[in-house]
Amino acid sequence: MIDVDMAREAGGFSLKVAFKNAEGITALFGRSGAGKSMTIGLIAGLARPDYGHVVLDDRILVDTRAHIFLPPHKRRIGLVFQDSHLFPHLGVKQNLMFGRWFAPRRTRAISFDAVIETLGIGHLLRRMPSMLSGGERQRVAIGRALLSDPQLLLLDEPFAALDVPRRLEILPLIEKLRDEFKIPIVYVSHAVEEVARLAAWVVVLDEGHVIAQGDPAEVLPAVGAEDSRFGEASVLTMRVGKRDETYGLTELLHPAGTVWLAGPAGREGARVRIVVKATDVTLSAALPRGLSVQSVLAGRLVRIRPMGPLASIEIALGGEGRLLAVATRRALDELELCEGAPVFALIKTAALDERIVGG
Repeated sequence: MIDVDMAREAGGFSLKVAFKNAEGITALFGRSGAGKSMTIGLIAGLARPDYGHVVLDDRILVDTRAHIFLPPHKRRIGLVFQDSHLFPHLGVKQNLMFGRWFAPRRTRAISFDAVIETLGIGHLLRRMPSMLSGGERQRVAIGRALLSDPQLLLLDEPFAALDVPRRLEILPLIEKLRDEFKIPIVYVSHAVEEVARLAAWVVVLDEGHVIAQGDPAEVLPAVGAEDSRFGEASVLTMRVGKRDETYGLTELLHPAGTVWLAGPAGREGARVRIVVKATDVTLSAALPRGLSVQSVLAGRLVRIRPMGPLASIEIALGGEGRLLAVATRRALDELELCEGAPVFALIKTAALDERIVGG
């Protein structure tokens, strides 16, 4: 259990953040400048809060009322930044063993071999950091943090400097860390897809304050939209159905209907989350026939927000969940779709990125 409730004033910026989570990954989500990295720094002990506390299980790391402030090296926290910050004059193995130096000998629960195997970096041990790709450097940085035998892992936008292929390479590794080492993780990101895949609990920050927190599928659609239609997206929780081996498709089941995914999505029966961009949703007033789009979810239109010639539409799906869509106001009028009307949402399989589906 991580329990955070603290505040700090710095350089005209005011931070006040409070959250708790007992299992899985806690994601700090928000735009740049929202206060995510400042929160990470306070948890790590890189700065002192003006007031408040940070408690990890039964260990008090900070409590301003009790005048408790553990220095960073006594907190047992592993920290990974956007940049790997590897020592350039040390080889990969020496960088990893530097993290091991901070782990108390009597409490080393994480073995060197287990970290190497999980991260897949055995073939890199004799290389220098200058010989590594960006994704490889981040793997080594995560390994160094793990080998300090932390009781909490802080990941401050670890993929920000990586291209999409390298991000997709490391996302499964974060899931393995979560599942195999059982270490609490606080993960900072402003990418909806990453948070939807990894997090069990999302804390949304804006201008230094928590504006929402909860399950990713409930919180992200309400706060993840940018100022344009291209930033609006929904997060849906689905159950993996049968695999169509003939066409390479996977059935994702929802009480409101079926979505087809191009590629695998885990074992049958597993729960996964998908991210659907509002601009990739097409609306129909009747159950469509004779179309190439075969993913259809039924629901009821609950909100229409005009945006010039367009409109942002919120749909309450049958069973559970909300779906956002964007359409022209003329199309809504011609289809006679108004608030309260039943509607069918069509989603193109080709528009869904199967590489980031997870749960």
